[in-house]
Amino acid sequence: MSLPEVVSREQWRAAREELLVKERAVTRARDALIAERRRLPMVEVDKEYVFEGGDGKATLLDLFEGREQLVVYHFMFAPEWEGGCRHCSAFLDQVGHLAHLHARGTSFAAVSRAPFTRILPFKARMGWTLPWYSSYETDFNQDFEVTLEQSDGSLTERPALSCFLRERDRVFHTYAAYDGELDGLGSIGGLLDLTVLGRQAARVPVRYHDEYED
Repeated sequence: MSLPEVVSREQWRAAREELLVKERAVTRARDALIAERRRLPMVEVDKEYVFEGGDGKATLLDLFEGREQLVVYHFMFAPEWEGGCRHCSAFLDQVGHLAHLHARGTSFAAVSRAPFTRILPFKARMGWTLPWYSSYETDFNQDFEVTLEQSDGSLTERPALSCFLRERDRVFHTYAAYDGELDGLGSIGGLLDLTVLGRQAARVPVRYHDEYED
């Protein structure tokens, strides 16, 4: 393995300042891209989807839990699989305490095609407490292009994130990211940057754990 050159503290500082100019340019370009992403047109979701979760049946509107925004992680877990995708599992392991999202009016949920009876033991084994729903026997995955039909008629899964916005009882699809586009998006800040409202001011303090709003 080739290691970086060893230099004096002064040389390091000069090299760091030179790199910082490029890093700031990337940050400005990223901020402009995020702003452009928030200006994307949105599509109203007028189809009724019924999921199964820990509290029974739920609609897409229910997944918002009364908040303004919803981020759905399309977890690859086909009905015939014994367990969930290991890469999707690594992604969910990155997601922090959901109170950070909740404080900014955003809910998070995972959705898979596997029946909830298969999701539940896998979720327990992984130690996750975040909401996870089954879209079994619905067209949700196909409609949002995360379950694709192959030329031979078989189905294949791909990981994705979908963002939704709620206006009273109307739901709008605002953004989607697929496959490699998910790299680096697992943090709370990364997820919020995909949404229309973004990193809006929290409605409750988020510094102390006991002040989090569920």
